[in-house]
Amino acid sequence: MAHTIINPSGLHDPVRFGYGHVADTPGGLVFVAGQYASDGTGEVATDDFDEQVGLALANLRTALGAAGLDFEHVVQLRTYIVDHDLAKLEILGRRIGEIWGDRPPPQTLTGVAALALPAMRFEVDAVALRP
Repeated sequence: MAHTIINPSGLHDPVRFGYGHVADTPGGLVFVAGQYASDGTGEVATDDFDEQVGLALANLRTALGAAGLDFEHVVQLRTYIVDHDLAKLEILGRRIGEIWGDRPPPQTLTGVAALALPAMRFEVDAVALRP
């Protein structure tokens, strides 16, 4: 199946890290690579966990927007938290609730020892469905 890779100008250039941000398929599925609290150069913009979650979700929205979609089109999330604990879960739950209210998409949360860059504490990837 042919697909289109989209690297939105509002996000850092991922090619130097060996990936593309969005794969848009003819079947209507849209896959968004892991988004994190990256600035325009791909560096982590903040050390604060809550801010990292907020920026990663904002980057997810930018990636979805490049495919003409938004949060309501997300059918699955996968989240990754470094040194996961209940305080971080509460932060994530609040941020997810701010976006999806009482109807969040299915989500798998994985606690990890580290992510791609040393300063990363949170990452989220998504699958969306074009209506």
